[in-house]
Amino acid sequence: MVLRVRSFLLVVGWVLSLAGLTPATQAMSEIPDTRHAVATVETAKTSIYIGNVTLTMPPFKRTGEVYESTYQAKVFPYFFYNERGKIAITLSDDELRRISNGETVHFNGQAEDTAGDPRRIEGRVVPDDALSGKIKVRVWVSPKIELIFNTTYRFTGRSESTGG
Repeated sequence: MVLRVRSFLLVVGWVLSLAGLTPATQAMSEIPDTRHAVATVETAKTSIYIGNVTLTMPPFKRTGEVYESTYQAKVFPYFFYNERGKIAITLSDDELRRISNGETVHFNGQAEDTAGDPRRIEGRVVPDDALSGKIKVRVWVSPKIELIFNTTYRFTGRSESTGG
């Protein structure tokens, strides 16, 4: 009986490999899944002239191909430049598959502070594994001011507020 089960598993594995559908590639073809519904990005900090900016964002929730969250930027010692707002980053299903396969992916996004001032966003995701890695985010505060934040991310699945 054990020999029959092993033989069956070997045949199934051989057929799947001929079709190019190993269990790993099958799992990758099912992305996006609930594991990618929420992404947590760690607090990031960057230096400015005689100071620094700390960027904090609650977990991003994915709707369609857009991850949305809010943000808070604290500018030290220039507290009068602190701001809050909304942020959105676009990552397609294909880009999520590439990230899960270990490929670096570039993205675009936008933010808007509470006063309605727009912020252009560009960045790059460099995966360490299928669910986490490094992220570099460039934020244009004005045409002449660009802030660069380096931090980490983790896909954390569905949160209780998104039904998971």
